[in-house]
Amino acid sequence: MEDRTVEFTGRIADLSEDDRPREKAIRNDIRALSNAELLAIILGGGMRGKSVMDLSREMLAKADNSLDILSRMRVNEMCRTFKGVGPAKAVSLAAAFELGIRCRDEKAKTACQVTSSKDAYNYIRGHLERLDREEFWILTLNRANRITAAECVSRGGTTATLVDVKLLIKMAVDRLASGIIAVHNHPSGNLHPSIDDDKLTKRIKDAAKLLDMRLLDHLIIGADDYFSYNDKGLL
Repeated sequence: MEDRTVEFTGRIADLSEDDRPREKAIRNDIRALSNAELLAIILGGGMRGKSVMDLSREMLAKADNSLDILSRMRVNEMCRTFKGVGPAKAVSLAAAFELGIRCRDEKAKTACQVTSSKDAYNYIRGHLERLDREEFWILTLNRANRITAAECVSRGGTTATLVDVKLLIKMAVDRLASGIIAVHNHPSGNLHPSIDDDKLTKRIKDAAKLLDMRLLDHLIIGADDYFSYNDKGLL
C-alpha cells in the first residue's frame, strides 16, 4: 500500500488559525503575544514531529523560562543545546535580542552628558553586561562631561584581562579627553573589586593626572547591576 504520510515541517503556516502568532499579533497587538509566540515568529518553523510553538516552549524551558539567559547564549551554543535550531534560526534569534538591546540603549546614547555613575552605566552596559569573557573599556569625556568616545582597551578570559595603561592613556590623549571613565565587566556577576582592580585604578588615575586628565570613575559591570569607585568614595 502506498505511503501517503505527509512530512511534518512545523511551520507557522501549518498551525491552526487560532494558534498562529503572526495573525494574533495583527488582530490584537504584538504586545499581546507570549514569549513563546514571539520566539516562534522569529524562528519561523520547527522540525519534523515538532511544531515551531513546541520548539519555542522547549527552548524557554531549557533556559529556565528566562529570556535573559537565552539572550546570553552564543549562536553555536544555541545550535548545540536545542535540537531543531540551526545556524540560521540561531542567528535570527541573536539578531532580535541585539536589536532589543540597541533600542533600549539608544536613548541613553543620544543624551550622553554624564552627571552620575548611572548615566555612564546606562551608556556602556549594552557592550558588557552579557559577555562571558572580561573586557576593559574607557569612556572619554570633554570638559562639559559629554562622552566623546567609548573604546575597548583589552579583551581577556573569564576571570581577567590585561590592561596596558600606556595604550589606555594614548587613546584618551588622541580623543583630547578632559576626563576618563574606566569600565570593565565581571562575568561571574560578583561586583566586588579585586586588589588588582584597586591597583589598576590607582595607576590609571596617576597616569591621567600627569597629562591634566581626571579619572572620573571606574565602573564594574555585572549582569544587571554595577559598582562605582566614585560612588563608594574610592577615588
